[in-house]
Amino acid sequence: MKKAYIVGTADTKGPELVFVRDLIASTGLETVLVNVGTRDSDTPVDVTAAEVAANHPNGPSAVFVNDRGQAVMAMSDALLNFMQGRDDVGGIISMGGSGGSSLVAPAMQSLEIGIPKVLVSTLASGDVSAFVGAADVNMFHPVTDVQGLNRVSRQLLGNAAHALAGMMNYNVPGSADDREALVMSMFGVTTAAVQAMVADLEADYDCLVFHATGTGGRAMELLVDQGSISGALDITTTEVCDMIVGGVLAADEGRFDAIARSKIPYVGSCGALDMVNFWARDTVPAQFEDRNLYVHNAQITLMRTTPEECAKIGAWIGNKLNTCDGDVRFLLPLKGVSALDVDGGPFWDPAANEALFSALRDTVQQTDKRKLVELDMHINDPEFAAAAVAAFKAIKS
Repeated sequence: MKKAYIVGTADTKGPELVFVRDLIASTGLETVLVNVGTRDSDTPVDVTAAEVAANHPNGPSAVFVNDRGQAVMAMSDALLNFMQGRDDVGGIISMGGSGGSSLVAPAMQSLEIGIPKVLVSTLASGDVSAFVGAADVNMFHPVTDVQGLNRVSRQLLGNAAHALAGMMNYNVPGSADDREALVMSMFGVTTAAVQAMVADLEADYDCLVFHATGTGGRAMELLVDQGSISGALDITTTEVCDMIVGGVLAADEGRFDAIARSKIPYVGSCGALDMVNFWARDTVPAQFEDRNLYVHNAQITLMRTTPEECAKIGAWIGNKLNTCDGDVRFLLPLKGVSALDVDGGPFWDPAANEALFSALRDTVQQTDKRKLVELDMHINDPEFAAAAVAAFKAIKS
């Protein structure tokens, strides 16, 4: 039977952990209470802090040190290894402040997507990207601090406990779908292209579309690394622009690495490499005030990439593609890379596009398996979608 893991620092959150454990157990689930505190505790647990610490690469002595920050980081590493070694994890819940949240979050993120994950954190009403990452971590705001049981904390910790129990006790109906799964990347300005590809492929493939928001690309590659994906149509690589130029929806240095590791059939393209993303217009950094800016909506402002930036973007992507030993086709839509990059459109800039394409031509080391494909089309033309699907089918067969 899969078990509910209740993980926390029993030295400071003992009563709260027991409260949550008992509520989950009352629903019929088997529970495992895991202590990740770095000080002595009288709370009875199923897995002691010493047992968790033994999973640190350098042993318990690396965890139980006098420096609290160092101890928390070391215990986090030990917990990640501990959880990876368990085959009975049906769900996980934790609660705490900044220290407890940062300690447990990496272990949660490392678990397979679909395993219920609940993190009750006093930081849940702010920027939670560090705690959620690219995984399916559900964060609950406890309103009060996680310090003692009172009329507010009992209700909200109880809600979180019942949320985990509900996710574990009530299975989502399984799918009889035996289609292979594909991952795809999309932005609003490449929607027409990706929707046409899905329409062409969905009879034979389960098409998983990811929003190219930085997190979307990381989530897409996380699934590739988990081994259940049969191919990628990574049409929208725009997150690289934000990483290189300084936008808010940035990839990280690991973009494309899962493709290289997995060697799955890969078709990529230059979708939205004409733009960098910022939040609302008044948040655009001062150094970009004289640039070509486009208010996409009240929350998002786009900035056209320059020829110099496009050359850097193309070279960075090209060097990443060179690490991929599987079948790779990277398509260059010579008539435009987004809905804004059309003749007469706000981001139409042939010189910038040519800098991008030239950098890719100069950088990519083409082989029988790794090829650039130049298409005299716009990325949202139906013919481009058909060409991308044909390229995928050719390397998938």
